[in-house]
Amino acid sequence: MVSLLAVLLTLTMPVFQDQPGQAGVWQGAISTPAGALTIVVRLDRKVDGAWTGSIDIPQQSLKAVPLEKIDIKGSSSAFTIAGIAGTPSFAGDLSADRQTIAGTFSQAGATLPFKLTRMTAEQVAAAATRPKRPQEPTPPLPYREEQVTFQNTKAGLTFAGTLTLPASASPSPAVVLITGSGAQDRDESLAGHKPFLVLADALTRQGIAVLRVDDRGVGGSGGKVDTSTSEDFADDVLAAVAFLKTRKDINANQIGLVGHSEGGLIAPIAATRSKDVAFIVLMAGPGLTGEEILYLQSAAIMRANGGTEAAVAANRALQERLFDVVKTEKDEAALKEKIRAIAPGQDRVTTPWFRYFLTYDPVPVLQKVTCPVFAINGEKDLQVPYRENLDGIAKALRAGGNKDATTLSLPNLNHLFQTSKTGAPSEYSLISETISPVALDAISAWILKRVK
Repeated sequence: MVSLLAVLLTLTMPVFQDQPGQAGVWQGAISTPAGALTIVVRLDRKVDGAWTGSIDIPQQSLKAVPLEKIDIKGSSSAFTIAGIAGTPSFAGDLSADRQTIAGTFSQAGATLPFKLTRMTAEQVAAAATRPKRPQEPTPPLPYREEQVTFQNTKAGLTFAGTLTLPASASPSPAVVLITGSGAQDRDESLAGHKPFLVLADALTRQGIAVLRVDDRGVGGSGGKVDTSTSEDFADDVLAAVAFLKTRKDINANQIGLVGHSEGGLIAPIAATRSKDVAFIVLMAGPGLTGEEILYLQSAAIMRANGGTEAAVAANRALQERLFDVVKTEKDEAALKEKIRAIAPGQDRVTTPWFRYFLTYDPVPVLQKVTCPVFAINGEKDLQVPYRENLDGIAKALRAGGNKDATTLSLPNLNHLFQTSKTGAPSEYSLISETISPVALDAISAWILKRVK
C-alpha cells in the first residue's frame, strides 16, 4: 500500500520561469515526525489557461504522478495527488516575490506544514544527482563478477542477473537473493539505495557466491510481476538454483536462499519444493497473512507520520471494505468496478499478485520447511512489524519440528535494515546507510556456520 511521500531522486523536467505565477518546478519539504521530506512538484499552465502538474514519489517507485483538482486563483494554490489512498492534498499561498508556496499537506487525516521554493535550472540538474551511498562497492573488487542468464523452462522465461564469485580455488557456497514486492531490479533498487548490491558485496567478501536477479519484466528478464503470484516467483527461484548447480565453481550441496520482505514469503515455498535448497534466510519475512500485515503496516505508518487514531480507524474501515470485495468478488470486471466505486485509483488490488498475497498464510508452508532457517527483522520495521511476524515464524517452525531455526530482532533497524529514528518509509531516502553492518554481519555469520 502506498504511504507518505519520499525524497526526489531523479528529475528531468524543464523550468517554466517565463510563465507567470505558480508555473514552474518547485522543491520543498513536508515537516513530519520522521524529519523533513524533500519533494519536487511541477506546475504548468497551458495556452488555454488550464493547469497541469505532476510529482515524483520514487520511494513508492512512482514517477510523474499526475496532480488532480489543480485550483490556482491569484496567490492561492491547491491540488491533490492522483491514485493514492488517503487523498493526499496540498493547499498553500504564493509569496509576494513569487519564489515560495507555503501551506499545509494533508493525507488520511494527518495535516502537516509544507513549503516549496521555485527551482532554477541549475537546481533541477542538481536534484537529478543520485545521493551518495557509502556502502556501495567500487572497483577494484576482491572477487569476480559475471553477467549471467538462465531459463525458467516451466514458464518459458529468460532471466538475467549478476553472479559474484569469491576468489577461491574450491567450489563456493552460494545464495540466491529474492526481492520484495513489486517489480524490482537485481539490486532491489528503492529509495535511492541498492540493498542487494550491498548485501551481495558483503557476502561475497566472506566467501559466499551470490546470484541476484532482475524480477519478471525488469531489466533483462521476461514476464510480468502483477500477472504472476508468489507461487510463480518460487519457480523462478528454483530455476536460479538449478542454474547454480550447473556451475563447477559452486558447491551444489550448499546453495541457500536469502529473501527480503515478500522474498521471505517466497523462500519457504521454494524450500518445500526442492531438496536442493540447503538453507534459507528470511529478512523481514511474513509470519502472518497478507491481510493482517497490511492492517498492521498501514496503522503503524500512519501513526509514525502523525495520523490521528480516528484517521487510523477510518483507513482500517476502508481497507476492510476493499479487501472484502477482493476476497469475495470472482468476476474481474465486476471487481474492478466495485473497487473504483470504493477507492478510485486502487486498481492494483485487483491484480492476480495482490489477490494471492492478501489471503496467503505462510504458516502451513513454514511448518513443512526442514532445512535450517534464519529469520531476522528490525525492531523499527513498520512494513512487516517484527514482533507479530517473528513470533508467527518461530511458532510455525517449532510446530513443524524444524531442528535448526533461529529468529533475531535487531534494535533501531527499519524494514530495509537501516539504522533509523522512526522506521517510517519516509525516512528511507534520508538515511545514507543502505544496510546496517550489524545485520550484514549477523547474516554472514549464520550462513558461514552452516556451510563450513
